[in-house]
Amino acid sequence: MATVTLKGNEFHTSGQLPEVGQPAPDFSLVAADLSAKTLADFKGQRVILNIFPSVDTDTCAQSVRTFNEKASGLDNTTVLCISRDLPFAQTRFCGAEGLKNVVNLADTRDRNFGKTYGLEFTDGPLEGLLSRVVMVIDENGIVKHAQQVAEIVDEPDYNAALSVL
Repeated sequence: MATVTLKGNEFHTSGQLPEVGQPAPDFSLVAADLSAKTLADFKGQRVILNIFPSVDTDTCAQSVRTFNEKASGLDNTTVLCISRDLPFAQTRFCGAEGLKNVVNLADTRDRNFGKTYGLEFTDGPLEGLLSRVVMVIDENGIVKHAQQVAEIVDEPDYNAALSVL
């Protein structure tokens, strides 16, 4: 279990993030077309997981915009923006913003991603949502970077994540 704050108030996640240097756990998430996407679908690519509570909050929306901008210049790299928002809301947001360099995925079908990756909130006002995390997975499925943002209203360290690519 990890402790995260929301404006200084502590609450907890369901476990610990996968460790750097270890294989990333597989997942099954819902794509915009309602199909299932797994980590295996991105095999051979570098993958940035931009995980957050909801695209309808300012910080979460900014992280999607920032990774969309930075992803446009990255070779063999896919940015997956993951939340428990419905795929329709994710698609609406990216369409309205003109964002085309990220892939939105929803942890809505079996809700196992947040538990498997140890980042689902277990208490507090965001209970049941995903905490703000950025992970980088290499072409072989190995975790190269993992950051759980300690204060949920803060943005992740984009440069730290990109520096391992």
